[in-house]
Amino acid sequence: MTEKTHASLAIPSRETEGGHALPPRHREWKRAKLAVWIVLALLAAGALRTVIADLLQSRSVAATTKQNAVQYVNVVTPTQTEGGGNTLLPGTLRGNVESPIYARATGYLLHWYADIGAHVKQGQLLAVLDTPEIDQELAQALAQRQQTSSSLGLAKSSLDRWQQLRQRDAVSQQELDERQSTYSQDLANLAAADANVKRLQQLESFKRIVAPFTGVITQRNVDVGDLIDAGSGTSRALFALAQSDPLRVYVQLPQAYAQNVSVGQYVVVTQAELPTQQFHGMITHIAGAIDVPTRSLQVEVTLPNPDGKLRPGAYVQVAVPAVAHAKLMVPGNALLFRAEGPRLAVVDSHGNVQLHKIVIAQDLGQSLEIESGIEATDKVVINPSDSIADGDHVQIEQPKKNGKGAS
Repeated sequence: MTEKTHASLAIPSRETEGGHALPPRHREWKRAKLAVWIVLALLAAGALRTVIADLLQSRSVAATTKQNAVQYVNVVTPTQTEGGGNTLLPGTLRGNVESPIYARATGYLLHWYADIGAHVKQGQLLAVLDTPEIDQELAQALAQRQQTSSSLGLAKSSLDRWQQLRQRDAVSQQELDERQSTYSQDLANLAAADANVKRLQQLESFKRIVAPFTGVITQRNVDVGDLIDAGSGTSRALFALAQSDPLRVYVQLPQAYAQNVSVGQYVVVTQAELPTQQFHGMITHIAGAIDVPTRSLQVEVTLPNPDGKLRPGAYVQVAVPAVAHAKLMVPGNALLFRAEGPRLAVVDSHGNVQLHKIVIAQDLGQSLEIESGIEATDKVVINPSDSIADGDHVQIEQPKKNGKGAS
């Protein structure tokens, strides 16, 4: 606009009353452009800073993710143990001879002479029964035998007279045969009466309960006045007798060790209650077949017990000779359970995991004896994760050095 136009519109001129002129218009445009460029530069710098920060963060996240993706494992080398050692197996002590003692006669217990823990000799009296019924039957049998014996004497004299009469032809042969038959029948009756008397005498002798062998009384189940029934079906045993020297030890040997034992081998028997003592026995009997339900072989060990320290029925451990060849041992926490069977994770030279199928010879709790499946130079992973798989790449973690041993 011209000055004239400004004046018509009442716009003051660029010259003020004080005589100062306003800056030229093109200078104001330069200042405005400069301000815009500065703002744009600041915005661009902020955007660039944000992009760089995001890029650095993404690289850091990628590096952390890659680092976290690496599996660190601890490994051990199997240790080799020489074979020929012993394997501890549970066993049960039994008396060399053990027998419950039943009554053969029925009656009332009149007296007993041996209590539990008593050492008795063979034939020693243990108890006496009162058997009135058997006594009466024996008296009746003796009387019947006497009657039969008297009849036999009469038949014998009659036969002798009739034989003399027959020689004079005073009687017929038929009558003589009848007297002979009567004599033979009475003779048989006397034999039957004698057998019955002996039976009852033998039965009466059973009212004296005696020890069938030398041993120790382990049970006494009756007292004076008890009614004793004959037989061992439903009746209770009067006593239990066991021979404690020597003892027998029964051991169920797993099938894997069945070929390592033979008759005549010496074994060591220990009892937890006697920790400082060892007892030496010998294998005397071996079952001829493997028990199908348990897949084990029954072995019998004869164990001398002259001082009576060991008692029948006790739980013991028997050291049986183990496998003769060397085995590899690994910690028990290295075992992996898979549907295909037990496995061990082995790291190869390239850092890849290989799951080896193994055969366990013996589980010792904190360690395992491995029959086959690994070598002595293999690096076996301990405490492996359940997700570890065949072919996984892992990093072996170096063992931490102890502060005292570090130089």
